[in-house]
Amino acid sequence: MNDATARLCAHVAGLRWRDVDRGARNAAKLFLEDSIGVALVGWRHPFVKSLIRCARSWGRGREARLIGGNGERWPAPTAALINAFLIHCQEFDCVHEPAVVHPMAIIAACLLAHADMRGCGGEELLTALVAGVDVAATLGVASRTQLKFFRPAQCGALGAAAALAKLNGLDAAGIRAALGVCLGQLSGTMQAHREGVTALPMQIAYNARNAIVACDLTMAGLEAPLHAIEGEFGYLRLFEQSFDLDAACAPLGRRFRIAEVSHKPFPSGRATHGGIAALQQLLAERGDGIESVTLIAPPLVRQLVDRRALPGMRANTAKLCFPWCAAAVLLHGGVDIDDFSDDALADPRRYALAECVGVEADGNVDPNALAPVSLRLRYRDGSERMACVAETPGSPSNPLTAEAHREKFRRNWDSRWNASTEALAFEAQIAELEDARDAGGLLDSLNR
Repeated sequence: MNDATARLCAHVAGLRWRDVDRGARNAAKLFLEDSIGVALVGWRHPFVKSLIRCARSWGRGREARLIGGNGERWPAPTAALINAFLIHCQEFDCVHEPAVVHPMAIIAACLLAHADMRGCGGEELLTALVAGVDVAATLGVASRTQLKFFRPAQCGALGAAAALAKLNGLDAAGIRAALGVCLGQLSGTMQAHREGVTALPMQIAYNARNAIVACDLTMAGLEAPLHAIEGEFGYLRLFEQSFDLDAACAPLGRRFRIAEVSHKPFPSGRATHGGIAALQQLLAERGDGIESVTLIAPPLVRQLVDRRALPGMRANTAKLCFPWCAAAVLLHGGVDIDDFSDDALADPRRYALAECVGVEADGNVDPNALAPVSLRLRYRDGSERMACVAETPGSPSNPLTAEAHREKFRRNWDSRWNASTEALAFEAQIAELEDARDAGGLLDSLNR
């Protein structure tokens, strides 16, 4: 058996902040801030109040607080569960595109719970974050098959378990054991995505809770399988079938996966973003007399976001529906949180526009590709225009500007608290996080 898992665990155990290059350091802080921002706008999701009522019935604790909470403390696994839901529920959190993994939703939720519960330095938290993203994204990159299970949940949990084990001082063997304990708790399939239901972000939430539990049980001495990743019934063979972990591990220590993570400029499924950008580009050239819109994209894009916009559709479905997102662009030039409100979902104009939008698969043979995409506009006078987006907006090769990142974060902050000066202070706190003696102080700023 090729034991690439040992290399992965040794990398996590041995990583120090001084080993992390400047670009990866900046990315770690940038995407931690971005994840906190999208958690704040996550409070607008209609299921949040019900989730919190339900979670209170599971038992009380004094360990960790919520992002954007009122100071109430929860058992750490419950806080991680709710925070992970808040980060992912609006489809606004960052993504590692080659892995098809949202790495920060689970990892950030778990590390913030740990920092609030047990305390740790900012440098320690950021180093664990970089290591955890290395694990989560490397496992995703190793895959050679199309999604059947919900990879962001499984890879995120394994990355978080490794990061928590590191933060708790476990060595490579202990980190490996944490992965083994986590294996038995992994959950989530693409069926929730297919049906566009709120159970999808809950799969992220379950796995954040499970990562906390896995690390705690590892430290309690639970015996774990050694070959949880590459074994006959390990993660890769059960969930991915075809993979090359050895090749995916090759860059470890030379570059960091956090620097490969993409912003999401729109609160919709990542597979909609290339088409949104192409449509914006064409509308800037000519926006009148449009008869039809056709997105031509890799098969994974069609799998994820080719669905009809039907009256009565829920927000979670609409966020994963390219025709609905295209209708928003046709109406006002972009896609934002209000395009998934009850009022928007009751607007017959949007459904009429969405009926003119289609998705076709191109010949891309990469099962995990989200780009490049092309978009064709056909006009009522018989003419056509085409646009191609080679790199998805917000990706490392087509990044958001610093100004666009700040605008996204501050709009999300204001959705919870209309206090711009406090947003500026929090941004400064994140910028200097590696110097903080207690990273748990972040939660002090995020509770009112």
